Amino acid sequence: MKNRLQSALLALESLETAARQESPLHRTDARAKLLTTTVFLTTVLSVPLARLSEILLYALFPILTAAMGGMRYTSIFRKSLLVLPFVALIGIFNLFYDRTPAFRLGTLIVTEGWISFLSILLRGLLATQALLILVGSTGIHALCRGMQRLGMPRIFAVQLLFVYRYLHVLLDEACRMAQAREARSYGRRTFPLRVWGPLVSQLLIRTFERAEQIHRAMLARGFDGRIPDCTGSETPWRSQDTVFLATWSTALLLARLCWPVETLTRLLR
Repeated sequence: MKNRLQSALLALESLETAARQESPLHRTDARAKLLTTTVFLTTVLSVPLARLSEILLYALFPILTAAMGGMRYTSIFRKSLLVLPFVALIGIFNLFYDRTPAFRLGTLIVTEGWISFLSILLRGLLATQALLILVGSTGIHALCRGMQRLGMPRIFAVQLLFVYRYLHVLLDEACRMAQAREARSYGRRTFPLRVWGPLVSQLLIRTFERAEQIHRAMLARGFDGRIPDCTGSETPWRSQDTVFLATWSTALLLARLCWPVETLTRLLR
């Protein structure tokens, strides 16, 4: 248990470490990346489920942006697989309700339900990959700060930042309790169910206490409900940000409206 908690804590810290790297994507304004990702999510999620080949085209966005940010796409892809069971739970019922034949592969008949199921899986993976690249190239603080600068109500931006920050508090307290439990377990690896109730309640109480201490420390340092620029490296909107946003938005909208895969297939025929 302790090793799993430490792995989760290291995974959160790795996102912040990745956001401090230097690359063209990292130097792009957080607002431009946020708007571009919003356009990507809107277009890819609005593609009809039956057009699986068109959804495959959108895989170029996470691949190219990961290369632009100096990230390994294989690592992004592996992390996105964590959401696969949840996405599969959403689309698995299409296999039973939509049995209309779509095409035949030899003796195998592929139904519309399988196509829509694969489309849901692919869209879930691509959306997760885009969000991972956004957070990994921006950082959660700069991302929430960018949301606030775009006009998002500050209470939502602050709450989003606090949820992320308090994950560290929760995991840190859980690691402390797991270490104390192992020190008193005398080699036992499992505990009866009645032990986990007090364990979770103590974790909740200790987390609340830590949260109150953090809140008092923030008020003592002049926190007024807004996300400040703590890094001092906040730059104004530049022409490069406009080019990044305009180029990707145009490409994504054209891919959504013009059906390039279908058009290319017709030309080849």
